[in-house]
Amino acid sequence: MKKLFFVLFAFAVAFTASANASKVDKKDPYKMIQTVADITFKRFADEQTEIRKNPNLLKDIVREELMPYINYKYAAFKVIGAQNFRKTTDAERKAFVPVFRDYLITSYAQVFTLYKQQEVQFEPAKKLTKEKIVSVNTQVLEPGRAPIDISFRVRKDKKTKEWKAYDMVAEGVSLLDSKQAELSSLIRQKGLTHVTDMLREKSERDIVFKTSEG
Repeated sequence: MKKLFFVLFAFAVAFTASANASKVDKKDPYKMIQTVADITFKRFADEQTEIRKNPNLLKDIVREELMPYINYKYAAFKVIGAQNFRKTTDAERKAFVPVFRDYLITSYAQVFTLYKQQEVQFEPAKKLTKEKIVSVNTQVLEPGRAPIDISFRVRKDKKTKEWKAYDMVAEGVSLLDSKQAELSSLIRQKGLTHVTDMLREKSERDIVFKTSEG
């Protein structure tokens, strides 16, 4: 659980600390990640007073600034897994996807409470040819600590030709793999509806500022 929290924390840090804000270019995965990062962090900083009064505003920031660039449906289906997928109904999957999205929003929003403007370095953009999935590599830098290697996995939509992030790997730990490992056995044992209800309850939890994560 602590390892999963570390992944989420690294995600929040790296996805909210780029250098230059501009219009989001969804046709370029490297520019998209950096621009969304800057826009998100700027809003987080500008609304800090209100956020301290009402931490749940962090959910709004994540929902409005991050989620349009995250392929949560693809991630949700990956979490269900191929074996479980065949044993679930279309109605169950349609119910799961928006709840999984809300669960991600709450998870990311809670982690934003620990962000302290760590420096992030993005790797130079690479030339794209026919890639459908690319990794955008970054390093989180904080005085007195070793750099944290983070890689965002970004997928190109076949129809729109636009890119969206669907996973990230921090120090070798995949957020998507961690979620799949956490939930796939529950889906197999108790069904997708049970897991949907469980995640719905978690997604409705209030965001709370804490001095440390124990």
